[in-house]
Amino acid sequence: MTQDSAAYWQNRYEKNQTGWDTGTITPPLEEYFKQLSDKDIRILIPGSGNAYEAEYLHAHGFTNVFVVDVAKAPLENFARRVPDFPKEHLLLADFFILSGKYDLIVEQTFFCAIDPALRQAYARKCAELLKPGGKLMGLLFNTVFENPGPPFGGSREEYSVYFEPYFNFLHFETAYNSLPARQGRELFIELTL
Repeated sequence: MTQDSAAYWQNRYEKNQTGWDTGTITPPLEEYFKQLSDKDIRILIPGSGNAYEAEYLHAHGFTNVFVVDVAKAPLENFARRVPDFPKEHLLLADFFILSGKYDLIVEQTFFCAIDPALRQAYARKCAELLKPGGKLMGLLFNTVFENPGPPFGGSREEYSVYFEPYFNFLHFETAYNSLPARQGRELFIELTL
């Protein structure tokens, strides 16, 4: 079983092996979302897990939030937690074969969960899914982890190579308001087509 398989991630959720799960939206994403005024934009959260970001956005009136995960368990957890979230916006699917167009893609721990060999494909797929002028924003780990992944770490320099062919960089710097355990080890990114 590979870390890219649905069975692998389903197993991690069933065994509660979810050390990356913060139990809430993280401060950098919450602060960014507070600045958004158009509640009708189409937002995609890939590898959403328990989707605290979608819960926050839904609670604040955003109507076109979509979450995608290959594992059924986190989507079921989310549906129980947020019963009035549109069921048709819960996508049990592989991000890399999604279609559709979005105004905003939110990155929160999906990039660090996929095999690093897929990172270039991730950047390309994000660009493909975004509308003209659309944005990719979120957090990337700017650190190397001691144990084999996932999560897989990396550096700002490495990540730049993946995104530069597709995006203009609005923000690509160390997050100043990370959770204490992640302080100094996260990059806040806001990239646009």
